[in-house]
Amino acid sequence: MLGVAPWGRPPTALVCAAWLLFAAAAGCGAPPGSVSHLQVIGGDPEPPLALKPISLKFAVIGDSGQWSTAQRETAAQLAAQRKNVRFDLVLMLGDNNYGDGSAESYRQRFEEPYKPLLDAGIKFYAARGNHDVGAQWEYPLFNMGGERYYTFERKAGVLPPVAGDRVQFFALDSVNLDDSQLSWFDRQLSESNAEWKIVFFHHPIYSSGRYALSSAARRVPLEQALIEHQVDVVFSGHEHIYERMAPQSGVVYFVVGASGAVRVGDLRPSSHQAAGYDRDLSFMLIEMAGDALYFRAVNRLGAMVDSGRIVKTRTRSLP
Repeated sequence: MLGVAPWGRPPTALVCAAWLLFAAAAGCGAPPGSVSHLQVIGGDPEPPLALKPISLKFAVIGDSGQWSTAQRETAAQLAAQRKNVRFDLVLMLGDNNYGDGSAESYRQRFEEPYKPLLDAGIKFYAARGNHDVGAQWEYPLFNMGGERYYTFERKAGVLPPVAGDRVQFFALDSVNLDDSQLSWFDRQLSESNAEWKIVFFHHPIYSSGRYALSSAARRVPLEQALIEHQVDVVFSGHEHIYERMAPQSGVVYFVVGASGAVRVGDLRPSSHQAAGYDRDLSFMLIEMAGDALYFRAVNRLGAMVDSGRIVKTRTRSLP
């Protein structure tokens, strides 16, 4: 492990009128009444990834749309990692193109750096960020289907996509989190029968970086739905750091916002933080096999900066 700050434990939920706005500072979790159904094991002796032939493997990048040498080196490292971890999709957590939204800006900031992966047929699925200009959801290589928010499924098992555990992904537009989107999200979650539910969007609702207070405020429209519908994992960007939270009312949150640039020294200890890294650019590799999600955070030079697994206990839903 390299440069990981193992701070924090899962907070006890507090009943207080200002828990939503001040949770980042006070350590408040979600409202009481929810049940955790995930166990996170970090730094254990098992391999950081199982590398099973029938598992679902994917990568996660955030704020990757810079145009710099470091960004290209990180993209090249992601491609190099695929030699051992044969992922076939990449989640993009917003700020995917810091340019002017022109065809040239997409070429420079996405198509050229990620050309080896695109040539290999890897699918990128994007969420919109606050620096993304124009109707990015219409850019075909981001596979957004012409929508600001969307959902798709994959399977991990013996004969995917015919049989196996269903994994449903939900991409949200946190730049404009309007009522129609929230209604759609609640409905999609309630109708989902997937064994794993993974949500990704740009602005984190838990963070120990410079946007910690605004992240707490962003919990208001989203967190209750995540808990009630038993979402397992949430990925966000925006903060140019890597961070893993201790489970919050049964949900595990990651911030993966340093795939294009890093803000060295931005990470601060907090009560909800389990691990963090802000020394170099980074991304994540994920493998899902049965009741376990294996994760690995990797920096620009290929060093592993965090790893572990999330073990899912299948329990009956509360009435």
